[in-house]
Amino acid sequence: MKLLLKFNLIFVVVMALGIAVSGWISRSLLQVQAQQEVLGGARLMMEQASAVRAYTSGQITKLLQEQMKSEFLPQSVPSYSATEVLATVRSKHPEYGYKEATLNPTNPRDRAVGWEVDIVNAFRNNAELKEVVGQRDTPTGRSLYVARPLRITNGACLQCHSSVEAAPPTMLAKYGPSNGFGWQMDEVVGAQVMSVPMALPLQRANDAFRVFIGSLIGVFLVVGLVLNLMIWVFVVRPVTQLSALADRVSQGDLDAPEFRVGSRDEIGSLAGSFSRMRASVVQAMKMLDN
Repeated sequence: MKLLLKFNLIFVVVMALGIAVSGWISRSLLQVQAQQEVLGGARLMMEQASAVRAYTSGQITKLLQEQMKSEFLPQSVPSYSATEVLATVRSKHPEYGYKEATLNPTNPRDRAVGWEVDIVNAFRNNAELKEVVGQRDTPTGRSLYVARPLRITNGACLQCHSSVEAAPPTMLAKYGPSNGFGWQMDEVVGAQVMSVPMALPLQRANDAFRVFIGSLIGVFLVVGLVLNLMIWVFVVRPVTQLSALADRVSQGDLDAPEFRVGSRDEIGSLAGSFSRMRASVVQAMKMLDN
């Protein structure tokens, strides 16, 4: 088996092992990184929703108090404003989903269902719990979610949600007296839930993984070509020439030229040893002829 072929076989095995190990490590890291990146975007959107809630309760609700006496305006409700604003954002980023899941909401669209109820109860049972991150199966595939508690910290909320008697008549006329009452100060009544399909971070991780592996293979191929060229120029070609010259000398060709190599590496040392051996053989054959 040729020296260059042996080298290439070993190089291919090492390259395959290197790519496999690097791919396994990088794929896991890229998936975690992509998931954290998506969660960061989800948290940012949740902060925007919280800012809208604070702005609505601090400024908009007061401005609409007079109109609320004749007609209930849902725009004065912080949760309604946050949901509507996030719905506008989601029109351009439909992969994100936002809901203010509430155990006993005034608006039926905010009612917590199934897994959302479990999240709200987790916040209610643990006052130190500030955030929940997890995954769940959906009809469209795996979903990643981040949730934060909705706690009553503003007494203005109790004007509409403490009791039926204290609620604005216009609100009762719109939503009825059955839901959204009995809330108490410092009580966790629901949770902000932002969800993203797992296909999104996985797609980002896979795209980055393909670029990384493609670049790694390209680097290995270039390195392999350069090494092949170097081995051919500095090892295979001089050794082949030296072998051919040795064959001529061994067959009695005393006119074979000397093998000269300018390098001072191992090949140069071998060439020098061969030249001395050739000189000794020529001298010995001449002595025999005499």
